[in-house]
Amino acid sequence: MPHMDEVNILRRRAYAFLRIAETSFNNGDYDLTVFLCEQAVQLYLKSLLLEEIGDYPRTRSITHFLQLFQKLKGLEDLYKLYQERRDEFTVLEDSYIASRYLPKEYSREEAEKILNLAREVLKYRALH
Repeated sequence: MPHMDEVNILRRRAYAFLRIAETSFNNGDYDLTVFLCEQAVQLYLKSLLLEEIGDYPRTRSITHFLQLFQKLKGLEDLYKLYQERRDEFTVLEDSYIASRYLPKEYSREEAEKILNLAREVLKYRALH
């Protein structure tokens, strides 16, 4: 599959996860909201790497992806966003494990912060 097709698939899925996260938030399912945001951001960051360098590391680490962006022309702003909102990105990344293995619950406020962060990440290409 040509990599632009894969970029488009990853982006479509990322936006779909974000839409479902918004619905979950509106329904009061805050744990699911945070998990879905993690999935959306992870796929979106992979799509950016694939578009820029033709590949992405086979990992789910949002932190790892964002650290790579500091070295890529045109993606440095996402690394700066990571530096400014590192705590929120940590919650986002930890939600992947917490949703499966830990009795962690997220509050409405936490879910809203993470949802807003995911929205900001997923609109990145539209602004640049």
